[in-house]
Amino acid sequence: MATCQTTVNDLPDVILTNIIAAISDVRSRNAAALVCRKWLLQERSTRTSLTLRCNIRDLFFLPTCFRSVTDLDLSLLSPWGHPLLSPNTPTTTATLIAHVLHQAFPAVTSLTLYARNPSTIQLLARQWPCLKHIKLVRWHQRPQLGSGEELLALFQENTSIISLDLSSFYCWTDDVPAALVETSNLTILDLLNPSFSEGFKFNEIMDITRSCPNLKVLRAACMFDPRYIGYVGDESLVSISVNCPKLSVLHLADTSALVNSRADPESEGLTPEDAMITVAALIELFSGLPSLEELALDVCNNVRDSGPALEMLKVKCPKLRSLKLGQFHGISVPIESKLDGVALCSGLESLSIRSVADLTDMGLIAIGRGCWRLAKFEVQGCNKITVNGMRTLASLLRRTLVDVKISCCKNLKASTSLKALEPVQDRIRRLHIDCIWDGVDQFDGIQYDVDLNGLDQGGASNQSDGYVNYFGDYDSEIMCSKKKRCRHSSDLNCSALQFNSSSGNGFCSNSWDRLQCLSLWIGVGELLTPLTAAGLEDCPNLEEIQIKVEGDCREWSKHTQSPFGLSTLVQYPRLTKMHLDCGDTIGYAQTAPSKQMDLSQWERFYLMGIGDLSLNELDYWPPQDRDVNQRSLSLPAAGLLQQCLTLRKLFIHGTANEHLMTFFLRIPNLRDMQLRGDYYPAPENDMSTEMRADSLSRFDASVHRRQISD
Repeated sequence: MATCQTTVNDLPDVILTNIIAAISDVRSRNAAALVCRKWLLQERSTRTSLTLRCNIRDLFFLPTCFRSVTDLDLSLLSPWGHPLLSPNTPTTTATLIAHVLHQAFPAVTSLTLYARNPSTIQLLARQWPCLKHIKLVRWHQRPQLGSGEELLALFQENTSIISLDLSSFYCWTDDVPAALVETSNLTILDLLNPSFSEGFKFNEIMDITRSCPNLKVLRAACMFDPRYIGYVGDESLVSISVNCPKLSVLHLADTSALVNSRADPESEGLTPEDAMITVAALIELFSGLPSLEELALDVCNNVRDSGPALEMLKVKCPKLRSLKLGQFHGISVPIESKLDGVALCSGLESLSIRSVADLTDMGLIAIGRGCWRLAKFEVQGCNKITVNGMRTLASLLRRTLVDVKISCCKNLKASTSLKALEPVQDRIRRLHIDCIWDGVDQFDGIQYDVDLNGLDQGGASNQSDGYVNYFGDYDSEIMCSKKKRCRHSSDLNCSALQFNSSSGNGFCSNSWDRLQCLSLWIGVGELLTPLTAAGLEDCPNLEEIQIKVEGDCREWSKHTQSPFGLSTLVQYPRLTKMHLDCGDTIGYAQTAPSKQMDLSQWERFYLMGIGDLSLNELDYWPPQDRDVNQRSLSLPAAGLLQQCLTLRKLFIHGTANEHLMTFFLRIPNLRDMQLRGDYYPAPENDMSTEMRADSLSRFDASVHRRQISD
């Protein structure tokens, strides 16, 4: 009897369409489109988002099969940062290019555009009159125009815009209020731009919120420093809740927090000046925003005794799920195990705190008890917390915690941070730590002594009575004994917290089984090689690593001959994506003084061994010389990067000479390579021979002429 074989092609078209539409990975979609013509048509008809990476000169060869695309990104066209439609472009040519784009993508409602000049905005916005979402990108200098002229032209062409993103668009702060008088339809406005020199002031915030009463999402860089005229204080915050009562996302950050997000680990967390923000104003703000789901107040001046205001969040904003606070003090000061402040916000799923001067282990433990749903927790610049408090918080949040960031905490260096996270190391998916290696081996076999009732100012108490069951009714998944409940004792490695004593550290395994993304900060001149000894030797599913190197090379004499240590990452078998950011590493781009090294030698130091890794994607930020505003790829760096034979995507966030770019043609499977000056101020074309359009276009043509095996 013949058996009937059923294949995927036998599925009804509706089901097949839904299956292909559910595929998000671009390469997987492209592979599906190669199966047969039917699958090709299904894939093209269900693709709704597309990023164009072709050369501007090749736009006339655009395919017309992506007619269902609604989200179009034109900000990464090559050569990067060059105007799509320059003022010198003939009118007929500019109109033809815009018409070709409209014919290829007629259904666009969301557009991302590198807007080097206002003519690009005007001409392209006119092609899609139904645009609802637009993101403008510009890292180059602002054109010499009147306040708000560029944005006014945009709103005049498209009256249906409801979302505007200027977070990567260099302009003046007074451009925004002047343009928003033309629209009242906006529901999403992102002004969280680090290139603003001072941020929005009191009167500008008032004008923006008054012009957009229907806002549901507002992100803005503000000036909270009371030493400046027009600082944002109580009246500004209250006006936001009065003018925009429908807000579900509110993110206000000081510009200095956006540019210098890393706190000084030696600082006590207090600034010389206090912000003019009172508890009464915060309560009034929260009372006026009942639909708030995400709140960020990242201030760089002291907000003292904020606990009573934060206690009202649970009552006034019952939908709140994400909270970020910077320079807020008194957020959790429990007395006799009674929860207070932010610990009463039991609905939080994400909490980020920065520079809280009075946060101790007891406050941290109270947060773990009260905010029992936390999946993401970030702590920065809190110097009174220790491994005891962090380890207990991790134990309390074992069921939910998957994303952790520990940074700039004096008592939580690399090895102690990893030791503190042992209770959740088999659950963490994203992790950030600072690579400060002092005493990597001194914590082996440590006893984490902490009395959860007697701990004060980060110190341990020897009292043996008055213990509290902070685990509540956690079941046997967390407790090793099914017969009796755990009551914390003075030893956090007691049997009640042990899951499997065979591992040697009291927990099931030394493996970070679910860790997919690892983020590291490391000071200039330090080595990466101690990473495994600190506790990250076994990460079987690690796919992405982000390394930020920061510091002044000019303070160093010649370093040792040992390389930085990228080759130690070979032990992570699934590592395919890397961000290596040396953009905040400062040195001499030209000839260095005697007994010091120029940036080319520092690049050799950091990139040595990168060819040993099996990377598919690499983003690299070269170090910079701020005196000459130069971030340029050196000859040693180009030679080492060409050894990454498995690379498919390579993005250099800086400049490079044309002859150095030809090195990358030796990478056999390289499909996508681009120079991006996405920092302010980006180099101008006429000031740099390394960003010439003709040079970059020649390189693009060379890449596309090659035969790629797959």
